[in-house]
Amino acid sequence: MPDRDLLSLWEGVYLLSIWELKENAYGVTIKKMASWKTGRVLSYGSLYFMLAQLVRKGFVEKNAGEPIPRRGGRRKYYYTLTERGKRALRTSFEFQKSLWRDIKEPVFD
Repeated sequence: MPDRDLLSLWEGVYLLSIWELKENAYGVTIKKMASWKTGRVLSYGSLYFMLAQLVRKGFVEKNAGEPIPRRGGRRKYYYTLTERGKRALRTSFEFQKSLWRDIKEPVFD
């Protein structure tokens, strides 16, 4: 498994959120989904930092929507998984499953 395709926990959380949101994945909805999944209050600063990293790594594409009058003419930016992002998410899932494969019942003392 190449190291470049192993995701950090937070990369996985955000990629999974984008994947689940499909065409509705933009900043606010991604933050809400990731917060709901993790049970944590997440900041927009950490969200946009991570999204920029995911774009830079080629896991996600960022596309501008149409300007919206009620937003003062500002655009929403939508995020979609690239094929590489989908592969990385799948690889991460398979890796996590393999870590637990031989564990019958986890006991944490």
